[in-house]
Amino acid sequence: MLERAPIGLKVDVDTLRGTREGVPRLMALFKRLGVEATFYFSVGPDHTGRALRRVFRRGFARKVARTSVFKHYGLKTLLYGVLLPGPDIGRAAGDVMRRVRDAGFEVGLHTFDHVRWQDGVAGAGEAWTRREFERGLRAFERVFGAPPDSHAAAGWQINAHALALEAEYGLHYASDTRGSGPFFPLLGDRASAVLQLPTTLPTFDELLGRDGIDEHNIAEAVFRRSAGAAAAGVQVFTLHAELEGGQLLGAFEALLTKWRDAGLAPTCMATAHAAALRHPPPAQRVVMGEIPGRSGHLALQDAGLAPA
Repeated sequence: MLERAPIGLKVDVDTLRGTREGVPRLMALFKRLGVEATFYFSVGPDHTGRALRRVFRRGFARKVARTSVFKHYGLKTLLYGVLLPGPDIGRAAGDVMRRVRDAGFEVGLHTFDHVRWQDGVAGAGEAWTRREFERGLRAFERVFGAPPDSHAAAGWQINAHALALEAEYGLHYASDTRGSGPFFPLLGDRASAVLQLPTTLPTFDELLGRDGIDEHNIAEAVFRRSAGAAAAGVQVFTLHAELEGGQLLGAFEALLTKWRDAGLAPTCMATAHAAALRHPPPAQRVVMGEIPGRSGHLALQDAGLAPA
């Protein structure tokens, strides 16, 4: 039996299909198992098809082949913003988002336009970043009637301007980065007041198709890594409504069962945040770097990452 340790469950919801189909399936699973989680919603246009421009990025084509993007996202979603107009997710599926909140789950802001933020924010200036961030805040408030308490950056893409905006708008915490444990991001010579809860565990799509891992043994692969990290304190696992709320739902249920049987505690990000503050987190820089199994550069905790 492993020592009980909090694992924050962070559900990234990127698309209209993920909102309408994946989110209700995940809600039903969490309710059945008595599990808490936080849903981070994309609240503006679904321009998923524009992400295919990343085909020229090193490693992107291999990731698409490994994780069966067409199977998980569907042809229609992959045409949004290219051959089909991108629907406004907040307006088209705001009722689903509100049902999540009304069912007792924590909700937060993922992004306004997922592809635009993921592809643009790393090199953007203050004005671009403020415009896109505030668009997300306004759209979120239109859906929920109140501003978000937390933010989880699309694609783990963030810059110093966005980190400062999180503090300016009084967010309680954020999960924009990859890392090994909670930290306060350094903004120049001072630390932000907004705690970062980085994703510490590899995601399903980062492991699938590597080292003999497939849909049948992916739960065991993630469980082994989470068991090894349990002694380090608060952990965060990111899942996607389009994957674990779809074709990988059974594999994700198997992972939740393994955690529960081992005495680990999947929970919402607010509970993970409270647990992280029991011991003063360090102040550390956010840098850009690579993660095994994922293409491109991501925002990383400067403390470094254990091999995935």
